[in-house]
Amino acid sequence: MLVGLRIGWIAVSISWVGAFDRAVPSDVVIVLGAAVSGGQPSPVFAARLDHGVELWKRGIAPALILTGGIGDGDTLAESEVGRSYVLAQGVPATQVQIETWSRTTHENLIGAQQLMQAQGWSSAVLVSDPLHLYRASRVARGLGIDATTSPTPGSRYRSLRTQIPFLLREIYFVHHHQLLGR
Repeated sequence: MLVGLRIGWIAVSISWVGAFDRAVPSDVVIVLGAAVSGGQPSPVFAARLDHGVELWKRGIAPALILTGGIGDGDTLAESEVGRSYVLAQGVPATQVQIETWSRTTHENLIGAQQLMQAQGWSSAVLVSDPLHLYRASRVARGLGIDATTSPTPGSRYRSLRTQIPFLLREIYFVHHHQLLGR
């Protein structure tokens, strides 16, 4: 019974965090990586990048950090593909930082934290899919990043058929993070 209540509470928390845009003026917008294919961002990653650029254009933060390393079968890091994508949308190269080695959300945020420290930044807006932001914000907080969240409004995970597996995956990884710290 307690296990069921805990899982239910986490599921509600995941949904709640992803339901609202909490972006406030910050030092940087961190766009969490996602898959790429053939040197182009996947639809999921493109939606994240588009939202990060929109926040930048609105003046929420003067810079972007793009995360993500080289996935299996790829030749470019997610963040490198993302950089080309946002530069094509008018973001100046001087306003884009990337880390190219990460493979997990925890590593994405370690890389972002290192870039933030090098720039003297302390506050960030995290951009990802709505159901990913609860865990990402907990990881960021654990790393000492003062982060708010801003979910992608055009998430590819809209139907119950796509949301339920994503939610179950996030429930698993929230527990993984709580138990192992990564």
